[in-house]
This record gives sequence, structure tokens and C-alpha cells, in this order.
Amino acid sequence: MIIIFNKCYEDYQVGETWYSRGRTLTESDLVNFASLSGDWFPLHTDMEYAKETQFKERIAHGMLVLSISTGLMLLEPGIIVAFYGMDNIRFIEPTFINDTISLEMRVIDKKDKSKSTGVIVTKLHVKKQTGKTVTVGNLSMLVNKE
Repeated sequence: MIIIFNKCYEDYQVGETWYSRGRTLTESDLVNFASLSGDWFPLHTDMEYAKETQFKERIAHGMLVLSISTGLMLLEPGIIVAFYGMDNIRFIEPTFINDTISLEMRVIDKKDKSKSTGVIVTKLHVKKQTGKTVTVGNLSMLVNKE
């Protein structure tokens, strides 16, 4: 099932799990993200520097991986009120140029917010093509009620 926030707060069930399509990270992604963010740390942008690290090659910025992960979620206007936040984010494995990432998200909690909205809390696993989780954390969305 595609990760999509396309239903009202009441219709989500704790334990519900979604999966996304994949997206391959490119060298252009790293360069464009470094330009946009100003994060030119050599582990991401300097091939020679990266060769001397434990990773042996450049790795994607953790925040780039998170940013791309939000693009892998299909969000329905009129249902989604706002991105509510992320907690306990950990970058547990490197993501390299040409890795393909996808998402697994499981609803772990629901919180009433107001008469018209609630928060859906999900456990986010960003995985690469090997099946290894590269990033994990909790992602929350503010959604409309019926």
C-alpha cells in the first residue's frame, strides 16, 4: 500500500502500515541540497576526503534523506492540515549516491488535538534497496476530522 494521508483522523487505526515507491539518490541531489542548505561538509561533497573515512565514499546528508522521504509520501489536500513534527530521528546507516530509498510507516498513536483535527503519529523507517533501515524516527501529521 502506498503511504498516503488520504482519510480523516477517525479512519486511521494504530498498527496500520504503509509502504512507498522508491527513489534513487543522485550526485545532483547531493550537490543541489548542499547549494540549497549551505551544508558543504566534505563527507557529502569531497570525493577525496570521503575516501579516507570509514564510509570510503560520499554519503547523502541525513537531512536530504529526510527531505526526499517527505516527497515519497502522497498527501491529500483537504485532509492534511500541516506537518506536525518529527521526534527521535536517528541516521543509523549511510545512504550513498545511487542508493534507492523507500519508506515504511506504521501508525503508532493518535492524539485528539481539537474539535476539527487530530495528530497521526507514525514510526518512519527509511530503507534502502538492501532492506536495511537507514533512518528511523517518529513523524506526526495534523489531519482533519470528519
